[in-house]
Amino acid sequence: MLHPLGPLICDPNDIFDAAAIRADIRSLANNSNDGALRGAVVARLRQANKEGRAAIAAAYAKEPFAARALTRSYAYLTDGLVTAAHFTATTLLHPLATPTQGERISVIAVGGYGRGEMAPASDVDLLFLTPYKITAWAESVIESMLYILWDLRLKVGHSSRTIRDCIRLGGEDFTIRTAMLEQRFLEGDSALAQELTLRLREELFSKDAGDFIEAKLAERDARHLKQGQRYMVEPNVKEGKGGLRDLQSLYWIAKYLYQVQDVAELVPMGLFNADELNSFARAENFLWAVRAHLHLIAGRATEQLSFDMQVEVAERMGYEDRSGRRAVEVFMQDFFRHATTVGDVTRIFLTKLEESHLKSEPLLERIFRRRPRVKPGYKVLHNRLGVADPDGFCADKLNILRLFEEALRTGMLIHPDAMRLVTANLHLIDDDMRNNKEAQRIFLDLLLKHGNPERALRRMNELGVLSAFVPEFEPIVAMMQFNMYHSYTVDEHTIQVIANFAAIERGELEDELPLSSQVLRKGLSRKVLLVAMLLHDIGKGREQDHSILGAQIARRVAPRLGLNKTETETVEWLVRYHLLMSDMAQKRDIADPRTVRDFAKAVKTVKRLDLLLLLTVCDIRGVGPDTWNNWKAALLRALYNQTREALENGMEALNRAHRGTEAKKALRAALPDWSKADLKVETARHYDPYWQGLHVTAHVDFAEMLRELTERDNPAEVIIRLHPDEDRDATRACFCMADHPGIFARIAGALALVGANVVDARSYTTKDGYVTDAFWIQDAEGHPYEVDRLARLSQMIHKTLRGEVIAGEALKSRDKIKKRERAFNVPTHITFDNDGSDIYTIIEVDTRDRPGLLYDLARTMAGTNIYIANAVIATYGEQVVDAFYVKDMFGLKYYAESKQKTLEAKLRKAIVDGAKRAGS
Repeated sequence: MLHPLGPLICDPNDIFDAAAIRADIRSLANNSNDGALRGAVVARLRQANKEGRAAIAAAYAKEPFAARALTRSYAYLTDGLVTAAHFTATTLLHPLATPTQGERISVIAVGGYGRGEMAPASDVDLLFLTPYKITAWAESVIESMLYILWDLRLKVGHSSRTIRDCIRLGGEDFTIRTAMLEQRFLEGDSALAQELTLRLREELFSKDAGDFIEAKLAERDARHLKQGQRYMVEPNVKEGKGGLRDLQSLYWIAKYLYQVQDVAELVPMGLFNADELNSFARAENFLWAVRAHLHLIAGRATEQLSFDMQVEVAERMGYEDRSGRRAVEVFMQDFFRHATTVGDVTRIFLTKLEESHLKSEPLLERIFRRRPRVKPGYKVLHNRLGVADPDGFCADKLNILRLFEEALRTGMLIHPDAMRLVTANLHLIDDDMRNNKEAQRIFLDLLLKHGNPERALRRMNELGVLSAFVPEFEPIVAMMQFNMYHSYTVDEHTIQVIANFAAIERGELEDELPLSSQVLRKGLSRKVLLVAMLLHDIGKGREQDHSILGAQIARRVAPRLGLNKTETETVEWLVRYHLLMSDMAQKRDIADPRTVRDFAKAVKTVKRLDLLLLLTVCDIRGVGPDTWNNWKAALLRALYNQTREALENGMEALNRAHRGTEAKKALRAALPDWSKADLKVETARHYDPYWQGLHVTAHVDFAEMLRELTERDNPAEVIIRLHPDEDRDATRACFCMADHPGIFARIAGALALVGANVVDARSYTTKDGYVTDAFWIQDAEGHPYEVDRLARLSQMIHKTLRGEVIAGEALKSRDKIKKRERAFNVPTHITFDNDGSDIYTIIEVDTRDRPGLLYDLARTMAGTNIYIANAVIATYGEQVVDAFYVKDMFGLKYYAESKQKTLEAKLRKAIVDGAKRAGS
């Protein structure tokens, strides 16, 4: 009969009433022939499965953290279905009056099902065990059972083997051996199952312990490599770093070596202490709870905690919004903290194993390998840094920081026993220690002296030392920002920023970041910069602007880290304005002298400019593996060089006339074959902004295109040139035609239709009635278009501009938001800035990104007779900031508040209508 493996989530009979169902099956047998019986049994079991699953789901909705009871309940339900199928096959479909010795069969659960841990959509792994070669009767029984289970839509994995097969195959394959480790007898011949357990222990699990451990660890490393870091923001609950599979690997190894049935049995053996076991149990319960909710929401096996799933799981588990943070962010912070716990527990366990099961190194290696020399008070254990005398170590609280310094100095990993010692004594880190001059020196040396500060910081963060020494850091530990832009949690992002800086210092990014490398070589205050990097996002997760709050926190923390008054002021300024350079470069037109003038006024000195450049570059690179690109590099380089020029040689260097003269001179040099008269026509036909907004290569393109257009003398003619701009990771699309209203919007629509992503756009009218528009575009992957795709691209754009395709209609099917991206809330903000440019009003629209957005906004502006001079587009994951430089139909700025409000309402309506079309 059925026996639960522990407390279930509700009454066992509500899950599967074995006695009643068996009686029903007997009654079906009395009223059906063999042909119809299987179908009738399947119908009855399907109903039982449906009712049992509904009972479990209802009970779980009331207790969304009762994961252990839930996993046992699904195992209990599955046991009921499998044993009912066995009863039907052996007693009713293929009865044997006098079975021979060979006609015995034992049904055994293996793998996770064998362990009694099942998520709602877990596989059902079965072993059909027979004493000798399979008989015709056994084959019929197995086939009937499998058909019943498959008809119930269960995902059954199965094998039919003898005991000898199990031992032979388990000896050859560690995956099979692992599954055997968790076998559990369900129904059939129990003596056969007992013999299997005994012989597996004697003949298979008693040997190759070292090989088994190595195989499991190699699997773990391969899994982590595939899944990415622990702090990736869409983690895999089962296979990811710090996920359930890591805990299972630990359990498998423990069971193989020590024959334990439960992790709690490892405490008396000294492998864990009681606190560590509690952490293990809490993390395991949390991860199982999340996994079960994932399966129930999706209605199938899914292990990826994607953005849309995160919102639903958080809601089901009862999380609520807290000051300044969404429920989903609070939930994910808990998730990452539990994942860190899994890492800690696994590390402790594996090192203990290493000590008892370490393979001896080859003799020559032991003789010739130099052991690192460690300072007094430390010892080397299995090539890791350990503490010689724990009591003596704790007598001086500064030793907690010195341990990390010694680890960096020797390049060794810290032994888990030393880590446990540190975590058990975090209470020693008090205000007295935080204000101790020597403690401040050690901490700054960890950042400044050894060339890889990220190693020390990451380990200190995982062990809680960083939050204890800088308590203001604690709220951002494992904090997730619910958007598509940030690939890491805030603490991991901070460490990535510092790691990027260390890589520049080591000369590893010379080719990729020539300007930053050169600025760093020239010299700057590394102490100020690294402390600013450590603190730049420390204000995140509150209702207030994180830059303002972060600067206030930095003012308190920097002196406590040993910085003087001047250094503290610079750190505070850097934290307050750490987004300024990035915003100016990406959201403003840096060809407009006013942009550079305003930025130079804010920065004031070249020293600050240098620091801000490095902070900005490392901050962007630390957001995620694909955030940095040549486009951003080119913008930041241009802004840095122009600002530096202005700070060193005065603002006059920026005036329009000066720049225009230089640009015309460059054009004349680039067109040596042109006559003086033609050159004069070309240089006279453009207004000032044209000369400072484009590179000479674009000036050459437009000069040739205008000449061609004039010669053709066809008002409807459109000339397009597409040119890969490798330096900027984009394709430059130049358009030349007779000027008429709404051209910018039509081009934006044509580009959206061909799937091009616009990253920058400039529109200039000439004095003789033409328009020259330059758009920088990227493909869906954020790269320039392949050269062989340009001809087709040009053809498609021509078609749209000629009106053969109506952009608004055609975009309906393409302008869609992906399902996993719909969970994001991106509020719309629209601002009018009349100070950021001398000539134009800057309208900044900050909203959710989608393919047809630029077209919708440009068309709305064209409809209200607004002239768009240029558009600067900055994308941050699902969010986009479009800044339009505009004038009204009389060539004036948009000053009147009433006009601004009317336009804002129209733009908001265009955004809402477009979002409905996109299905968000």
